[in-house]
Amino acid sequence: MLRLPARACDEAVDLSRALSITRTAASVLVARGLPQASEGARFLDPRLCDLTLPDKMKDRDCAIERLARAVRANERVCVFGDYDADGVTAAALVTDVLRILGGQVVTLLADRFDGGYGLSGPALARVLGTGATLLVTCDCGSSDHERLDSARRAGIDVVVIDHHRVPEEPLPVMAFLNPHRPECGFAYKGLASVGLALSIGAGVRARLGVALDMRRWLDLVAIGTIGDVAPLDGDNRPLVRAGLALLGRGARPGTRALARVAGCSSGPPTGEDVSFRLAPRINAPGRLSKPDLALALLLATTDSEAELLAAQVEEHCSRRKEVERAVLAEALEMLLDPALARLPGIVLAKQGWHPGVVGIVAGRLASRFRKPTVVIALDGAAGRGSARAPAGFSVHDALVRSRDALLGFGGHHAAAGVEVASDRVDALRDRFAEACEAMGVPDTTPRFDADALLEEGEALARVMVDLARFEPCGQANPAPRVAVERARVLGSRVMRGGHLRLALDVAGATLSCFGGEMGELAERLAPGTTARVVGALRLDTWNGGGAVEMRLAAAEPTVA
Repeated sequence: MLRLPARACDEAVDLSRALSITRTAASVLVARGLPQASEGARFLDPRLCDLTLPDKMKDRDCAIERLARAVRANERVCVFGDYDADGVTAAALVTDVLRILGGQVVTLLADRFDGGYGLSGPALARVLGTGATLLVTCDCGSSDHERLDSARRAGIDVVVIDHHRVPEEPLPVMAFLNPHRPECGFAYKGLASVGLALSIGAGVRARLGVALDMRRWLDLVAIGTIGDVAPLDGDNRPLVRAGLALLGRGARPGTRALARVAGCSSGPPTGEDVSFRLAPRINAPGRLSKPDLALALLLATTDSEAELLAAQVEEHCSRRKEVERAVLAEALEMLLDPALARLPGIVLAKQGWHPGVVGIVAGRLASRFRKPTVVIALDGAAGRGSARAPAGFSVHDALVRSRDALLGFGGHHAAAGVEVASDRVDALRDRFAEACEAMGVPDTTPRFDADALLEEGEALARVMVDLARFEPCGQANPAPRVAVERARVLGSRVMRGGHLRLALDVAGATLSCFGGEMGELAERLAPGTTARVVGALRLDTWNGGGAVEMRLAAAEPTVA
């Protein structure tokens, strides 16, 4: 039976009056630990003027001065980004800013199939071939000591912009921008690389004395930050909120075309839209071939160019989905083996799996089975894979304990990449299981608690308007869940794919509800019965509509 919260408490009622919001929304604020009007107002209306001052960010001044000197002297700058959404958007941002400021820039991206993640040997060779005297890495570089040292010995100054785990050994570079460095005094630690890139761009603009509105790049900050599953709190909240608004206005040809092919071009996108529609399309080219197509789309200057590139990105995305489905189906079949299913950690590998989708598959398995998961695409004598883990478990630490079975690995708590010899997969499975057992995998069984009850007398549309101010929702700020204690079922049906569609009478208004893979409830929630539901309210924009619907987390019949 679902556990429902109490009606709005006195704190919520007072907060509702102070902020002129519904009692339902005020109850969510109280549940999130924001009972004071000043705190609630700052959360609901985050402002860019409240961003943390960057003056205590380690190496920021050094990086800014070197980049400004490069622009003044017309030096060739190589910007090198990772192949995921954060790396691509960060590289696009740095490239665009420097070019507008008059800099000479060559932009390269990591290649998953030729060197892999970060500044690999093949990547360094490409960098050296540009003739650049300054290298800026975006979302990579923290673990590339050998190649960075080679770049330095070749006469190239290096600025690393990254937010991954900080190595114990100092980097052989001119500047290392990473708020996780122990000596970095920048208070907010949650910036993704694209957020750090924005700060560097702002500093270079100021050093050169050029009037340049940095808000024009906040759409890239929103895509990269959400795409990298960075926390949507602190400085990221105003940055991403403003970025979502900019995406909604379609100010950039590339993001405007991207939103159109992704089916979210009607109004400002939500955090969920970016997470499941926009960011995966930026990632898609790099998963199947080269990521340069996504970079070209973000840097497109005309609508015709952007439309052509967006169509090609969409083709890659469709193909990626097909490949992913095939690998996932084979992985699930493997897990029918009881010997594998009972292990505390999952390690799966197969010759011929596509290395571009193993991260997605690992994430899906980790979510479904609530276990740390490693999925490896083998290619002859060795393979590359990805590791994912449920919240609260450090997959990186588990890989440290398993390193004797690996050729190499790197990443952070929630995600990592691995390289393993094909004949060592079984050994890795044993070591990884031992590590998971020793560390203890936290219980992440889904909870269906609601943040608040839908208060009597409050119109769904008004509540929806207030809850929309909780955006951007995602990591560290999940979409608010609202409970309806008792509602009459007007209709229920099973949709294709086993999904549930409900129509409820909520205080005289019809509320449409969608429950993913919940079709088995349709028979128990027949028309004329009453139901208790928990879910997130959202606008149903299908076919241009604007009605309020609920994305169900849970539903159950109630006793008459």
